[in-house]
Amino acid sequence: MQIVILAGGLGTRLWPLTKEVPKPMVPVAGLPYLEHQLRLLARQGLTDILILTAYLGEQIEHYFQDGRQFGLSIRYSREPEPLGTGGAFREAKHLLEDVFVVLYGDSYLPMDYASVGRYLSDSEALGVLVVYRDIREETGVRGNVALAESGVVSRYDKTVDDPTLQYIEAGVLALRKEAISLIPSSGKASLEQEVFPQLIQRGLLLGLPTEQRFYDIGTPERLQAIEALLA
Repeated sequence: MQIVILAGGLGTRLWPLTKEVPKPMVPVAGLPYLEHQLRLLARQGLTDILILTAYLGEQIEHYFQDGRQFGLSIRYSREPEPLGTGGAFREAKHLLEDVFVVLYGDSYLPMDYASVGRYLSDSEALGVLVVYRDIREETGVRGNVALAESGVVSRYDKTVDDPTLQYIEAGVLALRKEAISLIPSSGKASLEQEVFPQLIQRGLLLGLPTEQRFYDIGTPERLQAIEALLA
């Protein structure tokens, strides 16, 4: 199962930490955050890794190189300029397998990643979104996903505070390469804004609930929480 890691974000909310290093390389429990993710993948036997880089991406490529020292095989696709999540996938299309699992380079969800790809392969959908219901409000993230009884994602919206959005996107998803054709052919593009709405409209985006809470390094407060976990 191919794992694709989105690692091109600017990390502006972590400034000045991210002034000199890309967000996935911010130190957490003595290691660059991305190394924790990659070590978890190696423990699961998931060795085919594609990292999509942009801002200060050369630091990521120099540190991890081809991944051999971690028991992995790592390739890279670097955006010539910031193109958004959709643009990053468009640039990397020639490197993608028919089905692949996507991890966000600033979030941490310890789960069986290959199972997400299998869930997609066993369906007719083009995408699977892992979602978490934060009943205890531990994550500090408001709901942005609604699921129909069939398990299909019926709504995705990060812009509103709506109690009917009972789940949170948890930073892990699986896609078929076919979904990349839905991205505009040029300019900046977003999976969330361009691809997800089309999949939802066609009933081709499934939700996969997890009971395992996710963590992220998006803000200094959340960085402290994941530091405590990984320490």
